[in-house]
Amino acid sequence: MQQKLVLASTSPFRRELLGRLGLPFDIANPQTDESPLPGEQPEDMALRLSEAKARAVASQFPEALIIGSDQVATVDGKIYGKPGTHDRAVAQLRELSGKTVNFFTGLCLLNTATGEAQLKGVPTLVTFRQLSDSEIENYLRREPAYNCAGSAKSEGLGIALLTGMRGEDPNALVGLPLIALCEMLRNQGVAVL
Repeated sequence: MQQKLVLASTSPFRRELLGRLGLPFDIANPQTDESPLPGEQPEDMALRLSEAKARAVASQFPEALIIGSDQVATVDGKIYGKPGTHDRAVAQLRELSGKTVNFFTGLCLLNTATGEAQLKGVPTLVTFRQLSDSEIENYLRREPAYNCAGSAKSEGLGIALLTGMRGEDPNALVGLPLIALCEMLRNQGVAVL
């Protein structure tokens, strides 16, 4: 019998991405403190939080494969999280205008039957073009990306804010690196195809 697959996330974007694989899965809310630790590097934080999210729901699913994922957006070591409000989104986009941002996505697949956790970080470099204040306001009015790190949805109208992207998996930028996840699932004996 195949182990239950669980997505430890309430993100509709991650749910949609995982659904593309055509595997049945459950969803659990990890309710994890996402604050950085003192002196923690952004990439380390994304990996730690992806595993923490998976482990946060592990007791509810003793014979499962639990997927945890977390993403940080950084420029020169500064973290850009989910803005939450219009004013913070405007400020983020002003700061990111003309810059290349590392959207680093941490991924964890936790086998609760064995305790084994597979971890991988997937970077995606995104270059924002020079943005005017009116373009920023027009964008956020049409697509209020307040729950997205970096204040832009590349899978939506946010693509118009960019000049380029470089990364190994376009799904990583949306929040769930499916190429890495498929490899992790195969390592656990799960046939995606």
